[in-house]
Amino acid sequence: MQHLVPAHGRPLPGRRPLVPAARSAVDAEALSVLHRAARALMAGLPELTERLMTLLREREPAYRTAMEADVDGVRDEVQRSLRLNVGSLIRPGELREDAQRCSWAIGRARAERGLPLDALLRAFRLGGGMIWQELVDETTRRHPADARLLVHVAADVWNFVDDHCAVVADAYRQTERELMWRRENRLRLMTAALLDGTARIADLPATAAALGLPEQERYAVVLARLPAGRAFAEARSQVHLSGLRVLWYRDRDRDGAGSYGIVLLGGHPHDGDGPGHGHETGLLDTGTGPDYGAEERTPGATAADDGGDGRGEGRPWAYGLDVDAGEIARRLTAPPVARIGISPVVEGLAAIGDARRLADTALRACPRSGGTVVLEEHLPAALVVSAPALGAALSERVLGPLLRLDLSDRDIMLDTLTAWLACDGSAQRAAGRLYCHRNTVLNRLRRCEQLTGRSLTRPADVVELSLALAAHTLLDP
Repeated sequence: MQHLVPAHGRPLPGRRPLVPAARSAVDAEALSVLHRAARALMAGLPELTERLMTLLREREPAYRTAMEADVDGVRDEVQRSLRLNVGSLIRPGELREDAQRCSWAIGRARAERGLPLDALLRAFRLGGGMIWQELVDETTRRHPADARLLVHVAADVWNFVDDHCAVVADAYRQTERELMWRRENRLRLMTAALLDGTARIADLPATAAALGLPEQERYAVVLARLPAGRAFAEARSQVHLSGLRVLWYRDRDRDGAGSYGIVLLGGHPHDGDGPGHGHETGLLDTGTGPDYGAEERTPGATAADDGGDGRGEGRPWAYGLDVDAGEIARRLTAPPVARIGISPVVEGLAAIGDARRLADTALRACPRSGGTVVLEEHLPAALVVSAPALGAALSERVLGPLLRLDLSDRDIMLDTLTAWLACDGSAQRAAGRLYCHRNTVLNRLRRCEQLTGRSLTRPADVVELSLALAAHTLLDP
């Protein structure tokens, strides 16, 4: 399997030359002995192939398993490698590049089939040792006096073996990276299709199996975003859902760093065979490169991180029919500047797209200063941001006279009206929040009524004022 080629041709970049440019007469005689023994091995190539197959079967369990699955494929690979290796001993200038390409192809093929790299390298060295022993035995048997000359080419041969092991390892690692990228890209595309709502019903079973998520369970979607300029890794590390299984997906389509989280609410933390069950799982990055998996699929908190008892912050794992979007918000920790929108609970992977759109709406209803919005708890604000043109028109129609006041006067009036609404119409509590006297609050409210033409004792007018304030807060640039 190793390429034992004392070649005279131009070496690959970065590879040491196999044979020095000038050889002594003894070296030339040693090469002649090597060529003669190699021709004898070529004559018995089928038997040589079977001996190496037997050696691999006995010494390397991974190859034994590969032979059980495809013995003819392994035999063809071994024979092709031996033919080029032994042939290169005879015609190094002609076959060196072919031998290197063969090594590269074997490295790629075995990486694609999942054979461990260590097993592949051991097999190459086993093959190299066997070929060298066969050369020595052939020379000793037929020309005993010449056997001592082989020592002059031994170092060159084994240097070449090491070089080709490096070729195999390079091919294997490159292929492994490509396969990782393909797998991660496939998972990213699957997750993107779920979130976009474009996943085909027929593809859902395969998507569920690939992502390790049950097809028919309860889910919600969380959209977390940090201000522009904050790194995504920072956003991902600072936004955490305790005791919940979450698949994070990086969102590159908007300003600022952020991600979608598909939150599993049904089942049991140890259901299924997918990775990350029972704890927060990794992230998916929509950028190019292997961002899903060992390098960027960063593990989140495990049961051990929560005290080793499968609990988050002292509460049971959040699985079951009683878990709602409000429970997600209670289990979520994030920096104050983060803006987070949480969708209502939906049934099944097929509804993830609907949940994602609702999480988008929830985020739009989140104040620009930061906070968490559970959509079901902020439906009036959600209505406003869902129709921004109408919301802006409502804000201008209802609050226009207040908005045209001097800046300081305008802010005082808006803050007073906002505090009064937040305090359920209590002037006393609003005064405490604004650090002023109750009568001051009442005087400002009367002025608001005069300027807007709305009465704070008429429910319909209060609804208009509340929605207009929400529109002004959420939509005003």
